[in-house]
Order: sequence, then C-alpha cells, then structure tokens
Amino acid sequence: MQFMIAFKETTTEVARRDDPAAAPAYWGAWGAYIGALQQSGIVVSGNGLQPPRTATHVRVEGGKRQVQDGPFADTHEHLGGYFIVETASLDEALEWAARAPCASAGSVEVRPVLPPMNAAA
Repeated sequence: MQFMIAFKETTTEVARRDDPAAAPAYWGAWGAYIGALQQSGIVVSGNGLQPPRTATHVRVEGGKRQVQDGPFADTHEHLGGYFIVETASLDEALEWAARAPCASAGSVEVRPVLPPMNAAA
C-alpha cells in the first residue's frame, strides 16, 4: 500500500533551519531520519519544501483569481515536506511517521494514496 507521510512543522521549528546554533541539530536529525527511511527501501518519492515565506496561495472567488504570498497568518503548522512510501500496512507507515523529527514538536499526517485515475476515452 502507498501512503503519503506529510511533515508539518511549527513556525518555531521552521526557524531552526536558519538559526546558526540550532541548524546543525535540526538538519542532523532530518538527515538521519531520511537516511534510515531511504535505506528501508520503502521510499517511492518525496521532497522537502522551501520555507513557508516562499509560498504563494491561489484561490478563485467569484470567478476572479486571488493570490496571497507567504503563509496564512492563522496557520500554526506549515507543510515542510513529504514522502510517498510503499509499506505492507498502515501500522508500518505510522511507525515511520512517529520517528520523524517533527512528530514531537509539530505533527505528521499519514494518508493513503489514491490509485491512478484512468482518463476517460
């Protein structure tokens, strides 16, 4: 079964990326986790994401496109990245999610991936 493991970090955790004192521990923890995940052989694909300040949100209201740069002010957690993994069970995917560095400060969402859609002929 394929699952998306999405990593949601708090603003405080995201700030650790650029803090000279905190960055080595932050990136070290993620490097160890990602290395173990890749060594397990379950990774199908995945990417880390640039900081929330680089995001652009698009919404269509009344037929007009509305664009907002950066994260929404009321957002407490930011999507930091994701992996698509193939595991034998949801429990196995949850075990990997619980090992993520952000599981104790932010959250990790695990969601089944939809099977590919067939284009209508």
